[in-house]
Amino acid sequence: ILLGQVMWNTALHAEFVHDHADYGFETPGVKFNWRTIKEKRDAYVRRLNDIYENNVKKAHIDIIRGYGKFTADPEPTIEVDGRKYTAPHILIATGGRPAMPSDSEIPGASLGMTSDGFFDLEELPRRSVIVGAGYIAVEIAGILSTLGSKSSLLIRQDKVM
Repeated sequence: ILLGQVMWNTALHAEFVHDHADYGFETPGVKFNWRTIKEKRDAYVRRLNDIYENNVKKAHIDIIRGYGKFTADPEPTIEVDGRKYTAPHILIATGGRPAMPSDSEIPGASLGMTSDGFFDLEELPRRSVIVGAGYIAVEIAGILSTLGSKSSLLIRQDKVM
């Protein structure tokens, strides 16, 4: 969410710059540098992650990273990497990762990226095609377009609304 918010704000600033002339501001030669915002955004997120992790530690909360499963023990118990943990309350933050189809399923799929890849881009693409109509797809298409990438949004139309 933070990554998207930073990029959304970046696009918002681009819109403000675009509208400056309408409000009497002369801003010739304004240029956008993708690498600058990427470096600053990534540093900001790293800093926030460190703050969050430190706050969790100060609250005496254990973070256990690994693959876990519930056990058949009578008390609420999970097992992570061979070690059991019992507590009255267990929070499992499963996370999630998008799946990419193979080239055999969709020819050329390996040329694409997931929405996570958007945040790894080292440069603003000159052209972009975003597949999907969910809010993340629409936001990424809007951000890329506003920042100068000629963007297209592909939407499946096999259903009538």
